[in-house]
Amino acid sequence: MIDSHCHLDREPLLSNLSQVLTRAKDVGIEKLLTICTTSTNYNNILNIISKHQMIYGTFGIHPHETKNYFVEKDEIIKKVNMSSKIIGVGETGLDFYYNNSDKDVQLKSFQNHIDAAIALNIPLIIHSRNAENETYDVLKRNYQKKLKILMHCFTGSTDFALNLVPLNAYFSASGIITFKNSTELQQTFKKIPEDKLLIETDSPFLSPEPNRGKKNEPSFIKFTAQKLASLRNIELNELILLTTNNFNILFSK
Repeated sequence: MIDSHCHLDREPLLSNLSQVLTRAKDVGIEKLLTICTTSTNYNNILNIISKHQMIYGTFGIHPHETKNYFVEKDEIIKKVNMSSKIIGVGETGLDFYYNNSDKDVQLKSFQNHIDAAIALNIPLIIHSRNAENETYDVLKRNYQKKLKILMHCFTGSTDFALNLVPLNAYFSASGIITFKNSTELQQTFKKIPEDKLLIETDSPFLSPEPNRGKKNEPSFIKFTAQKLASLRNIELNELILLTTNNFNILFSK
């Protein structure tokens, strides 16, 4: 299995990383992608990936952080080129859940990340919340075969997902699909093409059932994988092989 989105630079994962990785390996995880959200935590990510062969990283600024950590395209490219194990740009995107007072800044930051991902020819990891129309409009305007998209922790509508598929988008299922009140999202993940599916934990956030309420960690991905296999009516081993292959295809240059 591959955890396509986690935050190993966050506590309690960082200070317990050796135990976290042991438990991850015990459930069959072979790779982890630890995701950058601010410029200040990037050094921790570089340090982590240099010490652990199975961990890869990204560089990007989370939409909530754009006011404090705005970066231009050239700076993103420079940061990514600091290590061959930085294999994605993000997480970036749009989030208007709490307010949209910084909407223009988020949109400018998102565009800078898109331009950098195209220039680098590596995937763009996107966070989208309460911004379906705006996210789609930006991606549609920037569509080209070279732009590879990963919709992380996807919680959008079925229409949003199916509109993004022709734009070369992949969709990562998180522990949210295990929640009892996520029936609409579960139906959406039944309809996404199988060659566009990935899985993630977003740990230490969004712990899946039966561990909801606890701090999440990569080993808990097994519960998300089991739920997604059940939703798709396939064997767990098939789901694991499928999502692993999809990750490797998306992140191959």
